[in-house]
Amino acid sequence: MNKIYLDNAATTPLAEEVIDAMVQVMKVNYGNPSSTHSLGQEAKILIENVRREVADYLHASPSEIIFTSCGTESNNMIIKSCINHLGVERIITSPMEHKCVAETVLDMKKRKGVEVVYLRPDQKGDFDLTKLEEVLKGSEKKTLVSLMHANNEIGNLLDIKKVAQLCKENNALFHSDTVQSMAHMALDFSDIPLDFASCSAHKFHGPKGSGFAFVRKSSGLKGIITGGPQERTLRAGTENVCGIVGLGKALELSLKNMSEYTSHIKEIKKYTIDRLSAEIEGIKFNGRSAEEDKSLYTVLSVLLPFKDPMIGLKLDMKGIAISQGSACSSGAAKPSMVMMMILDEEEMQHTTPLRVSFSHLTSKAEIDTLVDALREIAESFKIENTNISHR
Repeated sequence: MNKIYLDNAATTPLAEEVIDAMVQVMKVNYGNPSSTHSLGQEAKILIENVRREVADYLHASPSEIIFTSCGTESNNMIIKSCINHLGVERIITSPMEHKCVAETVLDMKKRKGVEVVYLRPDQKGDFDLTKLEEVLKGSEKKTLVSLMHANNEIGNLLDIKKVAQLCKENNALFHSDTVQSMAHMALDFSDIPLDFASCSAHKFHGPKGSGFAFVRKSSGLKGIITGGPQERTLRAGTENVCGIVGLGKALELSLKNMSEYTSHIKEIKKYTIDRLSAEIEGIKFNGRSAEEDKSLYTVLSVLLPFKDPMIGLKLDMKGIAISQGSACSSGAAKPSMVMMMILDEEEMQHTTPLRVSFSHLTSKAEIDTLVDALREIAESFKIENTNISHR
C-alpha cells in the first residue's frame, strides 16, 4: 500500500539533498568543532557558514543565532533564562501555545512564582491586541510576552510585528515560537523588533534533532546548559555538526524554492477546501485556516460533521497519515486546548477535528484519495444514524 503523508506540520520527510550533505559530513567532517587542528576547524567552518546563512535569511547578526536540538529546547532556554537571568516576573501568553511553551510557563509559575496572564482567543482563534496593550500597561513588573507566530493546529497567523512594537513601547520582552512559519515565510528581524524566536529543522525537510534560537544580542540572555564555551556560552556541549549542516541545506532549498513551493501548496490547499466543501455536507474549517491571507498556507484545520474518535486510525488503515490535532496531542484522551478554546460545547460533542498539513510533495491525487475516504466514512455515519432513527 502506498502511503499518503498529510501530517507535515508534525514533521516533514528529509530532502535527498539534505541526506547527501549530512552523510558527507559524517564521512569526512567528523572533527570536534572545538578542536584546534584542521579537522576540528573544518567542522567549525561548516557550522559558521550555516549560522551566516540563517542570519542572512532573518536579517539578523550571526551572533544572534544559537544552534539547539529543536524548537522545544529553544523555547525552554528562552523562557527559563528570562526568568532566571533577566528578572522577568510576569509572562503574558495564551492557552493556544505549543505544549513546550505552555508547560514551561507553568513550570516557572510553580517553581519561581511567576505571574501568568492568559490572553483568551475569540472563536476564530484570534487575539485582541488592544487587550494585550491593556495588560502590558497594567503592571510595573518586568514582563515577557510569549505568543506563537503560526498556530500549529489551526494555522492562524499572529501579527508579530504589531505585537513586537507593543512590547517595545511598554518595555516588555517578546518571544515568538516560530517553528511552523520558519523557512515557509519571509521573516525580517531587522524590521520586526522581537527579542527571541525558535526553529526546528524537521518542519522544513531538515533533520530531527537540529534547530536554533534567535536571541537578540541586546537582550542579555544567558544559557541554561553550562559546561563549555560553545554557541557563545548560551548552549554548552559539542555541536551536532551533521544536523546543523542538514538544517542549513534544508533552509537553502526552502529559500531557493520558496516561491514555487508556496504557489504549489496554496493551490493544493484551495483544492482541498473546494473538494471537501463539495463532497461532505456540513463540513467546516477551524479558525482562519481556510482564509489565505490570515493563515499559514501549509495547515488546514477541518471540522467533520460527525463524532469519530477513531478517524485517525481509520484513515491510517487506508494508507493516509494524518493528525486529529497536533502530533503532541493526537494520542491524548481529551481534546487539545486549542479546540477547547474555539469550539462550543455542541461542536465538541458532535464533531471531529482533523488537521491536514501539506508540503510541496503533496499532490491533488493524494487529496482525492483523502476526500474519497472521508466521504465513505461520513456516509457510513449517515447510514448508521438513519438506522437508529428507524428503530
